[in-house]
Amino acid sequence: MKYSIGVDFGTGSGRVLIVDTKTGAVVGMSVIHFKNEKVKRNLVNVNIPYSFSLQDPTEYLRVLKEGIPEAIKKAGIHKNQIVGLGIDATSASILPTDDQFNPLSEYKIFKNEPHSYLKLWKHHGASKEADKMLEVARDNKSRWLGNYGFNVNSEWMIPKVLELINYAPNIVKKAAHIVEVGDWLISKLIEENVRSNCSRGFKTFWNEEEGFFYDYYKKVNSQLPKVINEKMEGRLVKIGEKAGGISAEMSTELALPTNLPIAPAIIDAHASLLGIGSTQKNELTMVMGTSTCHLMLHDEQKQIPGISGNVKDAIIPDLFAYEAGQSAVGDLFSHIANRAPTSYIEEAKSKKMHIHELLEEKASLKPPGQTGLIALDWHNGNRSILSDSKLRGVLIGETLNTKIEDIYKAYMEATAFGAKMIINNYEEWGMQIDKIFACGGIPQKNELLMQIYADILNRPICVSASYYAPAIGAAILGSVAGREHETVVEAVQDMKQPISKIVHPISQNVKNYQKLFEIYKTLHDYYGLQSHDIMQQLDELTHQHS
Repeated sequence: MKYSIGVDFGTGSGRVLIVDTKTGAVVGMSVIHFKNEKVKRNLVNVNIPYSFSLQDPTEYLRVLKEGIPEAIKKAGIHKNQIVGLGIDATSASILPTDDQFNPLSEYKIFKNEPHSYLKLWKHHGASKEADKMLEVARDNKSRWLGNYGFNVNSEWMIPKVLELINYAPNIVKKAAHIVEVGDWLISKLIEENVRSNCSRGFKTFWNEEEGFFYDYYKKVNSQLPKVINEKMEGRLVKIGEKAGGISAEMSTELALPTNLPIAPAIIDAHASLLGIGSTQKNELTMVMGTSTCHLMLHDEQKQIPGISGNVKDAIIPDLFAYEAGQSAVGDLFSHIANRAPTSYIEEAKSKKMHIHELLEEKASLKPPGQTGLIALDWHNGNRSILSDSKLRGVLIGETLNTKIEDIYKAYMEATAFGAKMIINNYEEWGMQIDKIFACGGIPQKNELLMQIYADILNRPICVSASYYAPAIGAAILGSVAGREHETVVEAVQDMKQPISKIVHPISQNVKNYQKLFEIYKTLHDYYGLQSHDIMQQLDELTHQHS
């Protein structure tokens, strides 16, 4: 029997799966949680703005070094049965490295420098840089931004590179590479500078025909073209190809076969489509975790306002992949749950429940609209369709009788309303949606949430049985790199995970939620467009004290 390794790097942990290439069965797994003690310890006396989100990149290597041998051991297989390895990771999560791909945060002189660490996708320190890029692009918006929703998000890679140029020129000068974390890991494994077309296409301003938009970069900042040319270029590898063979040093360190084929990195959410088996156009997949990505495949390229990008060959060869998203979903639920009163925590313990389960149980007792609340899910900004990291959350309708479970439910509903805005936007621009999938961990655990989504979207939702669709997708690419499968689609057919259930809308709930959605849309347009300056002023006040 043959197996492929899929390594999934999320926001807080890394998962290593050993997957049967013929059946998709997971025969071994390990989960390594990130520790950020080093970042906290090194930066204890450094003023870190609230918009920063930093990690220690060596934690990602620890996932490989500890997780791969552990997963192989649990699988009870011989390493020579492994045919390939694939990796998915969050994006844009970037870091500066030296010429050997060693993170600059490991250098003693940079340990107290926040800009030397890995900047996570949800790092919003580059909002001013994103604003500048948008302003400059107005003269040629269709060409430069047309495939990026006609906007610039501070989560993307180029604004973060500009942030380095503006605030950490010493880091830029020292760096040999500025790289996505997924590409960094692949380059470390094969000891060669390679870059995936997936993250490059979605998180920089680039297309395969023209390459980087150097004329655009020159208008934004005179240093930017040189930095990109010298520190971000690399051998481009497409999804479905082989990036290279593992180096002798890494194969020994990870106890893997010599010259094991390694696939190019893919964005974590995008890998999920492969894991659940979505390979056709007109299918939308909601990858629901810390944030949510709404992904589609299509055979045409359309310039759609408010999305995060569309790239050919970035998931399935010969099809365009489209991405939109919400910046806070699982994070938002945890934010509310962490405010639960002590009495709720004690009740959850007595019932042997997680606090999220207790809040869901209590929230389910009230039908749609009975809480009297409506919320905007913008606690981490709005990715789609407004693409504005400065926007903030809103909760309307509280009384002295409002309970924490009411607020919890209001934010569950808000994320579903946000998803409906995205779906409506896709359809308004000619993207037909015939089927909706949900995966990512949250859908399997929260029945009430998925019923709310089905009711608000007024569509059946196919929930994946697997908690680990991204890692399965990475393993699928590993199998293709190892030539166990000739094409990505063939590998998906053999290795995709089953659907656990289909959640259907309840007609009465659909009617009630339609009324609430009209209120949500009014608030969305008021705070996000008509009176955007309210949020802008709040953001400016916050920055004065950061």
